[in-house]
Amino acid sequence: MNVTPFGALSTFDTEHLDAAEAYIAENSFERPTLVIDRARVAAQYDALNQGLGDAAIHYAVKANPEPAIIRLLVEKGSHFDAASRVEIQLCLDQGARPENISFGNTIKKPSDIAFAHRAGITLFAADAEEELAKIAEHAPGAQVYLRVIVENCMADWPLTRKFGAAPAAVPGLLDHAVSLGLDPVGLSFHVGSQTRKAAFWVPVLDQVAELWHAARAKGHALSVLNIGGGFPAFYGEAIDAPREYAAEVMQQVRARFGEVDHIMAEPGRGMVAEAGHIAAEVLLVSRKSENDLHRWVYLDIGKFSGLAETMDEAIRYQFSTDHDGGETGPCILAGPSCDSADVLYETRPVQLPTALRAGDRIVIRNCGAYTTTYASIGFNGFPPLDVVVL
Repeated sequence: MNVTPFGALSTFDTEHLDAAEAYIAENSFERPTLVIDRARVAAQYDALNQGLGDAAIHYAVKANPEPAIIRLLVEKGSHFDAASRVEIQLCLDQGARPENISFGNTIKKPSDIAFAHRAGITLFAADAEEELAKIAEHAPGAQVYLRVIVENCMADWPLTRKFGAAPAAVPGLLDHAVSLGLDPVGLSFHVGSQTRKAAFWVPVLDQVAELWHAARAKGHALSVLNIGGGFPAFYGEAIDAPREYAAEVMQQVRARFGEVDHIMAEPGRGMVAEAGHIAAEVLLVSRKSENDLHRWVYLDIGKFSGLAETMDEAIRYQFSTDHDGGETGPCILAGPSCDSADVLYETRPVQLPTALRAGDRIVIRNCGAYTTTYASIGFNGFPPLDVVVL
């Protein structure tokens, strides 16, 4: 089980730290910095790849688009899920072949569809008639898969509703794609980011399998099933190890869909989150009144500089300081900006050492995913994350 909590970080003892943690312990930083270990990314890829078997990994580039990570994954044989023209170009620049890149965003500019088509991209996502029409005009004859809205999501970060077609609309969209000269090869869905247990996939797979078999019964020779992401990282609650998790998901998929020519999986968080940690600094520890039950701890990083996934306290990052092992107490954690929304955890306060003071280093663990890409460029003058790739 991949559930070990982060132990005390000491700048004098790096024996039990992983490479990114050890680097942070041995160095100082002028501003918040993500340190990410490529070897850990490679290990996660290998574990997921073993569990997924003959399913093709399409790394979700949006999770962490560092060129060194993309290049590593190209060397490992990964395919890629790109959400934009920039992500497609990034993958191509790092050596990915166009046939190994899918344009997975269902909301695309016509000019970007045309760019992808010229670059050799042949597989596109859609969830609406107008999107299919754009693809037919600017990437004629392309293969498309339809994204489906799914219910009963049990993820910490749901990703349905904005993306996907209602199940009842799927048959008509498949027919419409054919009428436009496109090749509707399959269906796609997303169980939601940070789906902590493989068992949580069951109700979603049941829904999509019903649509899949109905479409095939009506003559659509579906051959591509995109199961999306959802592969979790450790944020304090127990999760299965990546190989076992992926293997259980695939067992459930096979039981419901039978033999499928091509299964795509799009891990992002599960690939890179645990490979990176953020070195940050405490700016202030205070109470609003003498009777306040909770301290307020302000960091030099907040929602607008990389920690956007603390919105609604959905993702619960883990923290470590040089004072770990001593007395702790509940804290409201906030970022540095002059925006009242920049509060990270208040509904469920965080336990931090009572010895914590301004100027102390604090390490935010398992931040390799969705931090650099969410960091704004200079809101309130606070810089985006620096990145060190080991």
